[in-house]
Amino acid sequence: MTTGKATKKKTKPPSPAATFPIVGMGASAGGLEAFEQFFRAVPADSGSAFVLVPHLDPSHASILTDILQRCTTMPVLEAQDQMAVAPDTVYVIPPNRDMAVFHGTLQLSVPEVPRGQRMPIDAFLRSLAEDQGERAVGIILSGTGTDGTLGLRAIQGGGGIALVQEPATAKYDGMPASAIRAGYVTHVLPVDMMPAALLADARHPVRFVASTASAPVPASGMSRLLMLLRSATGHDFSLYKKSTIGRRIERRLAQHDISDIDVYTRYLKENPAEMQALFKELLINVTNFFRDPEAFDVLKRDILPQLFADKLENPVLRIWVAGCATGEEAYSIAMLLREFMDETQRQFTVQLFSVRPGTS
Repeated sequence: MTTGKATKKKTKPPSPAATFPIVGMGASAGGLEAFEQFFRAVPADSGSAFVLVPHLDPSHASILTDILQRCTTMPVLEAQDQMAVAPDTVYVIPPNRDMAVFHGTLQLSVPEVPRGQRMPIDAFLRSLAEDQGERAVGIILSGTGTDGTLGLRAIQGGGGIALVQEPATAKYDGMPASAIRAGYVTHVLPVDMMPAALLADARHPVRFVASTASAPVPASGMSRLLMLLRSATGHDFSLYKKSTIGRRIERRLAQHDISDIDVYTRYLKENPAEMQALFKELLINVTNFFRDPEAFDVLKRDILPQLFADKLENPVLRIWVAGCATGEEAYSIAMLLREFMDETQRQFTVQLFSVRPGTS
């Protein structure tokens, strides 16, 4: 079992989202060609900011900004520490730097781990998801390895959209294929079709506009839709947070250019593939360590002492973690139990089982 003190994730007020989408783009080998294709296709007045995190040689100056400036009339800048992100501008990470975004401002730092062990795309996309939430966009282009997969997981978990280059069109398909296998993708597209997909999302009032500009999904319409989904899949989402479900349904409406929930419900009846797509969209397959920290506090403070109040020495405890997404829930409970044993000076054997939705 994991030893040492657990580090619980503290809740904090959300960062103020920008009034425009910030698009984080990651690439490795073959990425230059993909970047050029993208910026030849995206209009200069899209209203989005583009932040590029390619894998660069840390010992050489980058000429990527000069190359990309030939492909677009948008300003292409090498990112600087504390630079505020602005729409219709392209930012490129400098060599031998890690980058994050905080309150819409770029934060640069010197890498703390060797080059071969770094995941700069994951790191940036995670910070983008945390900072911008539903307004964050993540794009993974050509490259080898798996960098970017976990970053897209964070983007999708925050309600943003994740685009991946169609592997057959990528010079190196490792990074796109990794993200697709993991399931953290909204669209799989050739690079030159990505700008149109982004603009389609941006035009929908639910996306990239103040939330007061659009009405929420009506309760009656949502109930009919969830009932239909339960009949088709056997899963009941009625106890999920209504705001979360509403946002994800609205995103499916936007992707099909449908503005009425009843029209979308009829569309679901006629298109079984869309039913499965919505089902996958509603599943919350993203989490983090000690998610909902108040629940873990109650478990440690109130529940564990009751469980062991009348137990003999070295009891055996079996714990099932239902609906486990990626493992953080199970490990969080394991760390919490380790803390409890250390603090109470009691030892017991733990058998910890975790199950993902849809598995047995």
